[in-house]
Amino acid sequence: MAPISTDYLVTGMTCGHCVASVIEEVSLLPGVSAVTVDLVVGAASTVHVTSAAEPAQSDIRAAIDEAGYQLQDTTDGAAA
Repeated sequence: MAPISTDYLVTGMTCGHCVASVIEEVSLLPGVSAVTVDLVVGAASTVHVTSAAEPAQSDIRAAIDEAGYQLQDTTDGAAA
């Protein structure tokens, strides 16, 4: 099975430390093999998650919350 890449919009990140915190928390989710972040200061940043299966939205939200940031709700299904 090919890995799945999913993008999430996250608000509140302003620096490299913020990025590192999000990457650390999301990487702990089962099945996640890679996490990268396109930091946009003052707006929503894009978190790219590569995994064996698409993680549950609630798990992503909990990981982002644990890192201290907010997952922005999307209505168009942010899968890439």
